[in-house]
Amino acid sequence: MFFRSHPPSKDFLSSGHIMDVLFTSSFPVLCHHNLTAPCSDNQTANSTSPALVNPPAFGMSYFTMTLGTLSNLTALAILAHSYTRFRRRAKAPFLLLASSLLLSDLAGHVITGALALHLHLGRVKHHGKAVVLEPPQAYCKLFGACMVFFGLCPLMLGSVMAVERCIGITQPLLHSTVVTISRIRLTILLIASTALSLAGLPLLNVGGYKPQFPGTWCFLPVYGSLSTADASLALAFSTLGIVSLTVSVLSNTISGMQLLQARFKDKYVKSSIARRQGSVSSSSLRSLDVEMMTQLGVITVVSCICWSPFLIYILISVIKFYEGISRLEPQCEELLLLALRLASWNQILDPWVYILLRRAVLRRILHLLQPERVMFTQSSSYRD
Repeated sequence: MFFRSHPPSKDFLSSGHIMDVLFTSSFPVLCHHNLTAPCSDNQTANSTSPALVNPPAFGMSYFTMTLGTLSNLTALAILAHSYTRFRRRAKAPFLLLASSLLLSDLAGHVITGALALHLHLGRVKHHGKAVVLEPPQAYCKLFGACMVFFGLCPLMLGSVMAVERCIGITQPLLHSTVVTISRIRLTILLIASTALSLAGLPLLNVGGYKPQFPGTWCFLPVYGSLSTADASLALAFSTLGIVSLTVSVLSNTISGMQLLQARFKDKYVKSSIARRQGSVSSSSLRSLDVEMMTQLGVITVVSCICWSPFLIYILISVIKFYEGISRLEPQCEELLLLALRLASWNQILDPWVYILLRRAVLRRILHLLQPERVMFTQSSSYRD
């Protein structure tokens, strides 16, 4: 759908159903060149004439922005209610991290969406003119800083959530003494400071931000002629993102294996002995663990699918720069934009994990699959 061997028709370009539904760019972009052709070094965001790009239809863009905002607000309300219930229990650190993740998603969705929409409207206003207007330098720096900050924060928060769950499942006693609300708040502050420091370096003239194709968003330069500072910042961004995703996958794998091992052991424990000792069933003890691991596992899968193309593309581009390769793969601008649009869906999909994968919903699903067994109870998931 996105790759053609010949230029598409004007009517096809004006369709509002081609990837322009994402707030990062409402202008349809089609990779219609041969993928074996070289990408010119001097190809920039200004290479697309405004006469070749039809004004976008903003209906779907407004819809996705509204959907993402309402979804994040709904999920935050659910987490706030849960945090009130579990404020003094071991689930509180996870809920605090999850709330911070959704807050960063909400802020990033609204702020970067509004900045991009302003550039979209400006391009529509000047559509058909002979000159392609670039955003002001100060505006582009602000836009780029927001993109870096709100891109890194959710990724690093997701990795910390995975590590917190791994400790809580594998070392519950250590979790109760080490993982406290005050330390979680300090960790969130450290994550925000790290992302803000990286995003703020170009504002101090260490590297810079530039308009990206098709001139409706700004980010760190990742292809073409790069300075050492630009390449270092892009490498730091992609490395932090990839490391965060890797830590999340490894931590969730360890936690999942621990839960499966405990479940297999529970099959050999006689329920009559547990009743005589006045204890609840082991499935009840781990019900909240299963709920949180389900949510965290889905969030990790969504983040990997959405963010991996964008992060890997940046990493490959920077590696080629350090290898001295000045001519990059063809259609670098379109591919970067397509990867960014995929990454932007992460902010929309994250809140639905908490909306749809709540314990009440999971209990109903399990009840439909196994009517004779009710796995999820209101009991705590941690031993005293």
